[in-house]
Amino acid sequence: MEKYQVLLYYKYVKIEDPEAYANEHLEFCNDLGLKGRILIAEEGINGTVSGTVEQTNKYVEAMHHDPRFSDMVFKIDEADGHAFKKMKVRARPELVTLRLEDDVDPNQTTGKYLEPKEFYEALKDENTVVLDARNDYEYDLGHFRGAIRPDIETFRELPDWVRENKDKLEGKRVITYCTGGIRCEKFSGFLLKEGFDDVAQLHGGIVTYGKDPEVKGELWDGQLYVFDERIAVPVNKKEHVVVGKDYYDGTPCERYVNCADPDCNKKILCSEENEHKYMRSCSHECRVSPRNRYIIEHNLSPEAVQERLDKIEQENSVKA
Repeated sequence: MEKYQVLLYYKYVKIEDPEAYANEHLEFCNDLGLKGRILIAEEGINGTVSGTVEQTNKYVEAMHHDPRFSDMVFKIDEADGHAFKKMKVRARPELVTLRLEDDVDPNQTTGKYLEPKEFYEALKDENTVVLDARNDYEYDLGHFRGAIRPDIETFRELPDWVRENKDKLEGKRVITYCTGGIRCEKFSGFLLKEGFDDVAQLHGGIVTYGKDPEVKGELWDGQLYVFDERIAVPVNKKEHVVVGKDYYDGTPCERYVNCADPDCNKKILCSEENEHKYMRSCSHECRVSPRNRYIIEHNLSPEAVQERLDKIEQENSVKA
């Protein structure tokens, strides 16, 4: 069987015409046979692509021949096949959506880089505050032991959370982390601008930490949420601790699905059994939605739906 690879990469660098470059880059990726998702902005590039070893190696070589990306670091995962269904390249105002009034240029202002071993040591320091820079559903699947979970659904909510919770961070050394490092580049710079003096970030993100031959992902619990068909990948090579909990019954779980109501689409950790029992819906309102995808996919009759609703109601009344 042919071997595949998944590439994860980013670079903050000036791109003059993001729209034109995105169109040109899409054609280039399609010619190579890659699939993935790439964002282009005036401030740089952020992408994840999959393809055969030959295809991805050609991509890396071509990108390194461009002076703008000559030193761009590619994080590489082996894969059984494509991690995406399509190839998308989009021009965007920002590579990561923070929407700051006073934007941060990571090439000018960013937190100190910590290599995996340094980050591992910092995790054990009681005077260090470890702040997860990802969304709540990413944290719920896996996170560093002792890390703070900001109550946010999107990255752009993080600055407001910091301002509302300064008491948790002030007077401490603040270290932050994210999947591949790109969010922390800007977020750590934001923290410095907010007046925090001692700010550091995990260089290369969780992905690099998990591949480090010395730390081997130690002190990470759960799995890493990734934005492709794989959904979750392991990090800790020494031990696996499940931290995810089933949305419906609280049992250990690492299986994500999206709420069947397309107007909701909330990410839910749940077992296959509970997915069917609750019709892959996070609430009664989502279960009775006329657009419920689970009901449509399984061709459930109104009577069959009502039967399941009655059963859920009976169980809830017994628990109450």
